[in-house]
Amino acid sequence: MSDRDLNAIATKIVADGRGVLAADESTGTIKKRFDQIGVENTEENRRDYREMLFRAEGHGQYTGGVILFDETLRQKAADGTPLVDLIRNADVAPGIKVDKGAKPLPFAPGETVTEGLDGLRERFEEYRKLGAEFAKWRAVIRITDDLPSDYCIAANAHALARYAALSQEAGIVPIVEPEVLMDGGHDLARCQKVTEDTLEAVFAELYAQRVALEGMLLKPNMVISGQDAADRAGIQEVAYATLQTLKRCVPAAVPGIVFLSGGQTEEEATAHLDAMNRMGGDLPWKLSFSYGRALQQSALKAWSGKPENVAAGQRAYLHRARMNWAAARGEWHAELEKAA
Repeated sequence: MSDRDLNAIATKIVADGRGVLAADESTGTIKKRFDQIGVENTEENRRDYREMLFRAEGHGQYTGGVILFDETLRQKAADGTPLVDLIRNADVAPGIKVDKGAKPLPFAPGETVTEGLDGLRERFEEYRKLGAEFAKWRAVIRITDDLPSDYCIAANAHALARYAALSQEAGIVPIVEPEVLMDGGHDLARCQKVTEDTLEAVFAELYAQRVALEGMLLKPNMVISGQDAADRAGIQEVAYATLQTLKRCVPAAVPGIVFLSGGQTEEEATAHLDAMNRMGGDLPWKLSFSYGRALQQSALKAWSGKPENVAAGQRAYLHRARMNWAAARGEWHAELEKAA
């Protein structure tokens, strides 16, 4: 697949305010979500929950891609229709999480590196046949008084670029996700410095490993105060600092930036995205969303594992998707939440 073909997929995913639904929770992560609503973590329940989301009427207007876990990519709906087909029927691109998770980084206490490169070329071949059009790999960067180390940033940047190169080789668009965590009491300035250091390292590696920037999407954190910070920055401060960082670090060739929500509340993640799009002006890349909890939390609660609640769960999901679609166009306002 040519760079132009990869660019066409990436561009379509973020066209007209559309974003990405991150429905790639591992079996262990979805158990934590299900435990909150008293639902047993069975394969059937996991399928029913995802099927509810993918069958939501008209969600393709708001979402251009869905990231799936390996199990979900292979699953069929209750009526035997492959879940991948449900996604494609809504004119949405199916994607796949390919990393194997963050593991302790040798000789770097408190830091991690994401694993999963071994055998990835062969897995990409299979995922392509199963219908995946894009992929995702997440690196985790933790902030403390002493962290992250240059070693940690370099190790994760190298792995992200190796993954992205293998993904494009297979004709699959890579979403590159270097996440600087919100955990901790650091202030906005500290998050901005670490985010800029991380993005600079990531793009240096992507360039060195011959990744076509036109055929990828970036999934970064927003520049935001730590969750335990005494005086957390407001919406406009977060939007300004994030835009400043992106302008400094992200080449114009990248077609889209789809933010992770990273522990923000549903409305907080929407408000920050909207503020950036209102403030940004004529930016070289689309600014959109790739949210997990910030798209699903209300839907999960409304559904609560009961068949009679499927319509309510879909309404909750469509509302959040619509709110973030509006934010990606700079058209969201708090009154829209109240009206719903």
